[in-house]
Amino acid sequence: MVTGSNRAWPRRGALALAAGMAAGALARPALAQGFPSRQIRLMIPWPPGGSADAQLRSLADLATRTLGQPIVIENRSGARGLLAAQALLQAAPDGYTLAQHHLSVIRHPFLTKAKSWHPVEDFTPVIGLTGWLFGVVVRADSPIKSWADYVAAAKARPGMMTYSTSGIGTTNHLAMEDICTRLGIQLTHVPFRGSTEGVTAMLGGQIDSIADSSAWVPQVEAGQFRLLCVWSPERAKRFPDVPTLRDLGIDLAVTSPYGIAGPKGMDPGVVRVLHDALKAALLSPENTAIREKWDMPLNYLDTEAYRDFTVRRAAYEKEMVTRLNLSIDS
Repeated sequence: MVTGSNRAWPRRGALALAAGMAAGALARPALAQGFPSRQIRLMIPWPPGGSADAQLRSLADLATRTLGQPIVIENRSGARGLLAAQALLQAAPDGYTLAQHHLSVIRHPFLTKAKSWHPVEDFTPVIGLTGWLFGVVVRADSPIKSWADYVAAAKARPGMMTYSTSGIGTTNHLAMEDICTRLGIQLTHVPFRGSTEGVTAMLGGQIDSIADSSAWVPQVEAGQFRLLCVWSPERAKRFPDVPTLRDLGIDLAVTSPYGIAGPKGMDPGVVRVLHDALKAALLSPENTAIREKWDMPLNYLDTEAYRDFTVRRAAYEKEMVTRLNLSIDS
C-alpha cells in the first residue's frame, strides 16, 4: 500500500503539473509569443528636428536593438499634434502601430463638441517617458533684454506683440494665455505645426517671440535668440542664469509629460514586451544624453502608472477647460 501510494503521488503530481502548464499556455497572451515579427511604426505628431522628435528617434533606434525588429519613425505634423492619435483610432491593436501620447491628446475631447475620442479608454498606454523644457525667447537683436522688458512692451502695445506655439490648444498655448491673464497683458498667438516652424519664423522676423519647447536651444546657444525665462520647476542646467516663472513671481511650472500609447485593446503581453524594450532605451546612457541635450526631465512611468496618470490628467484637463471656458469650435 505504501509503495502504491508513493507511485500514485508522482503520477498525480505530473498530471497536475501538465494541466497547469497547459492552462498557463492558454492564459499566456498568444500575440506576445511571436512579437515582434515585423517592423513597428512609431508616429511623432510634430515635424522633424525638435526635442521630442530627437528623443523619440533615439528611443526607437535603441529599442530596435532589443526587439530585433526596426521601429520606423513617421512624422505626422499638423492639427495641433493630433494626427497620430487620430491614426491610432483606425489602427489594428497588434502592437505594430504606436504614437507619442501627449497632453493635447488628453485635452482635445474637452475642447470641442465634435466627435473625437475618449482620452483614456480609446488608447492603450504603454509607457511614460519624459517632458519638455519650455521657455520664452526673442531675437538677440530685439530691444527686449529681460522678462520685465517683455511684459512692459506687451503692456505698451496691447495685442500687437506676437508669440508662436506648436498649435492652438496645446499645453504651452494654454500656459501662455494663463500667464497673460495673470499679468494683465494681451499678446497675439501665432500657431504652427511644430516648434521648429516657430524657430524658422522668428529667424525670418515674422514673429516677435516664441513660447514653446526647446527647439530654440541651438539658436540661443549660437547667440541668435535670447532666452527670457524657462517654465520648469527649477532652472535649466544649460541656462543657470535664466529665471523660472516662479523666480519671476508667477506660480506656474509646465513640463507637459508625454509617453507612448497604442490603439485600444492591445494584448497585455505585447504591451509588456514594448514597455520593457522602451524602458531600457529610455534609461540608457544614449537616450539620457539626448534628454540632457534638450533639458528634458525624466518622467518614467510603467504601464499601470501611466494609465493612472492619464485618468487623473483627463479629470484635470476637463476641469481646466471648463473653468477657463475654452473651445476650439468656431
